[in-house]
Formats: sequence, C-alpha cells, structure tokens
Amino acid sequence: MSIAAAVLRDGQLALATDSMIHFGGEKVPAANLADPKMRRIGAAWVASTGWTLYSNILEDWLGGRKRMPSLADETAIFRFFNGFWRDLHERYSFVRDQPEDHDSPFGDLDSTFLVISPGGLFHVASDLSVTEFQRCFAIGSGASNAMGAVHALWDSELPAEEIARKAAAAAIDLDLYCGAPINVETVRLKSAR
Repeated sequence: MSIAAAVLRDGQLALATDSMIHFGGEKVPAANLADPKMRRIGAAWVASTGWTLYSNILEDWLGGRKRMPSLADETAIFRFFNGFWRDLHERYSFVRDQPEDHDSPFGDLDSTFLVISPGGLFHVASDLSVTEFQRCFAIGSGASNAMGAVHALWDSELPAEEIARKAAAAAIDLDLYCGAPINVETVRLKSAR
C-alpha cells in the first residue's frame, strides 16, 4: 500500500516514494506523520512496500552491524536479504513464514524491496529473488500507475529524478493508498551504461 519508483537514466539512479501511512481504514495526514519509506544502507537506498513493521525490524537489525553492506550487485543483495531472512526467524519471535502458494517450497517476506546503488537498480521480491533492471521498476499498490507514467515520459528529455518524481505523483493521484509528500533520493551509477 505504497509507491516506490526507481529510474535509471544517463548514469543517474533516482528512487521516489510516497509518505502516506494508514492503519486499516485510518489514513494519517502528512502533517502528522511522514514516512519516507526508504533508508540508506551504505551507498545504497532501499525502499520497501508491504508491512510497515519491516521498517522497524530493518532499522533494529542494521543497528547491530559494524559495517554496512555494499548492495552493489545481485549476489550481494541476495546475500544481504538471505541473512536478513535467517535473522528474522532467529531474533524476532513474532515473524513467521507466510507462503502465498502452499505448493511453493519458499518462504514469503510478505513485502517487496527496491534497491538503487552505484551497482544498479534491483527488485527484491517477497520470495527473496533479486532482479536487476536496466531502466525502471516500481513496487507497491501504485506500481502500475507509476510504470505507466515512466513509459509515457521515457522519450522526454527529463532526468531520472524528475521522471521518478512524476511516476510517484501519478501513483499518488490515482491510487487510494498512496499519499504525498514525495521523497526522492539519487545515486550515481558506478559505470554509466
């Protein structure tokens, strides 16, 4: 119930998120609470959609680390989330496996993540699979609207940051569960593609 949209263009990566939080049927006004829905981990920015409790857990889990991981490629990101998954079950007794498909041999985080780093743009699915994207991707309830906006703007001269911002704005305008303000962070790609 959010939007996180990332765009990679001309060696610049941009990640835009909404800030709205709701508790069941209650929407919290932005003036009372703004959640950027993303956090810096080393040189990367990580956004999540799904259970907001993951924000608390991730912050607590990272607080015990002496060094932040690089999250520079698919392997590093997979290892990071695999360690996170393992520790979720060891350190947080209230976390349980929630596979959507009972025939699946894999657990389910019940949340998804979007990572931008100097190594690229990556999606981490709820089953922990990591996929690298070359242009853009969006997660959350407003993802279809955001991706439509990116598609419509791709041939423009707009920079990555502005396209990501407009993608998040489209989701906020068209999806009931997305709300302003918009937060945007950028990262320079290590080697321009």
